[in-house]
Amino acid sequence: MEALFAGLAARIAVSGLLVVYGPFNYCGAYTSAGNARFDRWLRAGDTGQGIRDFEAVAELAAAQGFALREDNAMPANNRLLVWHRH
Repeated sequence: MEALFAGLAARIAVSGLLVVYGPFNYCGAYTSAGNARFDRWLRAGDTGQGIRDFEAVAELAAAQGFALREDNAMPANNRLLVWHRH
């Protein structure tokens, strides 16, 4: 996730949007038992993979000048996060 955010400011114009879809943990906790199983499966294949904490992702986005606009619940315990660059 760090690599993604590192180059965003150069690629997304001011007032541009960044939309991220997928499962996230909130306050360090899984949002469902299914997400906990999915995270274990991801990490079994590669310890660098796994469900990210929303707060850590939001911090990375803010450091690149993005403000959260929307946090939408989606099917299968996923989220659709929308940031705008200011």
